[in-house]
Amino acid sequence: MSLAPSRSLFFLAFIAGALTLGASFYLEYGALLRPCFLCQMQRIYLATFTLINLLAAIHSAKRTVAYLYGLASMGCALLGAITAVRQVLLQNAAPEQATDCWPSLQYMIENLSLWQALQSTVKGTVDCVDINWTLFDLSLPEWSLLFFLAMLILGVMQFSQSLMSRRLELVRH
Repeated sequence: MSLAPSRSLFFLAFIAGALTLGASFYLEYGALLRPCFLCQMQRIYLATFTLINLLAAIHSAKRTVAYLYGLASMGCALLGAITAVRQVLLQNAAPEQATDCWPSLQYMIENLSLWQALQSTVKGTVDCVDINWTLFDLSLPEWSLLFFLAMLILGVMQFSQSLMSRRLELVRH
């Protein structure tokens, strides 16, 4: 099996990730939107996802290594989607539940241990509840969730295509 289609999909995922990462930096520095802690976590997963796909597109890897790249890429997309789902849930929660959120990232860095900060990430911060930008009536975490789900679907399609071509090779021999 030629890995060219696989490399093309990795390159496509890299381009999508790079454009999305660029948009997130534009919103922070151009539109002056301050990212919350969950937004920053999503950006870390996005940057890692983008880097993995770039390496996979450049590297002329054997099938096993290409699978590992794909799994790592899908893992980042899954973690990003989980983080985005948590933030969407926080934003759509009742207003009285917003007081259950932890304070800002600055407070966590100055006053909490690493473990407490990680636990508060799951709970969310006050900043995570604010919806300060929308496009087509979808907030940034909702757009982030859509992106990560699309990348997961692309990864699953890539794996299913590889498995099907592998089965066809085995049947022919």
